[in-house]
Amino acid sequence: MNLAAELANRRPESLDELADRCRAAGLMLERPVTADDFGRAQAALDAWERVVDAAGEQERADLLNRMLAEAAAYPRLTSHAGTGWHLHYRDAEQPLGSVLFTLFAVGTALHLAGRGMRRLRRCETTDCDLAFADTSRTGRQRYCSQRCANRDAVRRHRARAALT
Repeated sequence: MNLAAELANRRPESLDELADRCRAAGLMLERPVTADDFGRAQAALDAWERVVDAAGEQERADLLNRMLAEAAAYPRLTSHAGTGWHLHYRDAEQPLGSVLFTLFAVGTALHLAGRGMRRLRRCETTDCDLAFADTSRTGRQRYCSQRCANRDAVRRHRARAALT
């Protein structure tokens, strides 16, 4: 799900950039990235952002269930390229765009089911709208980064100081 947020917050602008950022996130690319992959990845990011921006839990679940129905196949054990056995929630031999769609859907569903349906949001800093998954212990993360949290604290401090 962190890959979904990272790609959604700064959309890849080329096939090479998409491939490089997926590799940097640890994905093994088993075939060249195509224009179809790029389009499918953009569609996956659009769908994921609708989940982020859902007004309530039921709407979020409905949107995510649509993604899951479109993306996921039955889970299967796989071992490829010496990485050891692990689960894939997709059919074998899928192109990158479909893999990303499935990863975003399944990863988000696991995160929200395990941590709470409200643990996906946008940064609360006035001039930032980045999406993030709340992985805090308390479930009260309000900012996408420590930088935004610090900026907002400084803004609030200055606003209070201006009143005195």
